[in-house]
Amino acid sequence: MIEIQKMTGTKEENYALAFKQVQAMIAGEPNLIANLSNVSSILNQALSDINWVGFYLLEKETNQLVLGPFQGLPACIRIPLGKGVCGSAASEEKTYIVENVHDFPGHIACDAASNSEIVLPIVKNEQLLGVLDIDSPLFNRFDKVDQMWLEKIRDAITLELPNEIN
Repeated sequence: MIEIQKMTGTKEENYALAFKQVQAMIAGEPNLIANLSNVSSILNQALSDINWVGFYLLEKETNQLVLGPFQGLPACIRIPLGKGVCGSAASEEKTYIVENVHDFPGHIACDAASNSEIVLPIVKNEQLLGVLDIDSPLFNRFDKVDQMWLEKIRDAITLELPNEIN
């Protein structure tokens, strides 16, 4: 069992610790749900001023993202590719940082308290597998530091993922 330490440092220190914890927690564990559950829990502990963190996984048959492991209030179960922040980040396979979700065309409001969001696509062997989604009740919560560390964490997760989700 990996000991999870309390996050009490600077933003960069907390991310560095979370990154190490994620690597240790998922190393050699093949179960997708277990890994994503633990990663969402670690990120929920590491990040301040967030109200939701979790994963949406691609369901190829329907061309939709389907809710996966998360921490926070109940969320939207299905998001079509190209719709909202998650669907847009997934379809374009690029990280989205949205300072004010209310200004994002077609934003899907799963939690009315969310005001900003970062979404990172998860791609392995040139195949979209899903997204990592984090919401905050603050406007302008996410920046390039968040993006850099979250992409490192996402990349560590991707190494352990199967080539296909379904």
